[in-house]
Amino acid sequence: MGKHFDNEFKEKVLKDYKTGIFGDYFQVAKKYNIDKSTLLHWIEKDKIQGNQINDIENKRGKQKEENINYKERYEILKKYQAFLKAHQLMILRCKAGMQS
Repeated sequence: MGKHFDNEFKEKVLKDYKTGIFGDYFQVAKKYNIDKSTLLHWIEKDKIQGNQINDIENKRGKQKEENINYKERYEILKKYQAFLKAHQLMILRCKAGMQS
């Protein structure tokens, strides 16, 4: 019967694999002293279950969404600043009209 690894250990190994810091799956398996076929099984199972820990492509996608969100926020702030400027001018004109 094979070794049993807890989920916390599996997640740590998968995270190291996905970040690529330790190289390919062969090097990660060697680092943790597990069989490379075991790691490949975990990788496939993880992909099927959709548990993408630190997935680089998803991370890039989120950054693009955040960039769009920042662009939208910037446009809103520019419109708000223009509104405030127009409102301040209107107040100054009203005050100038009252003083005459």
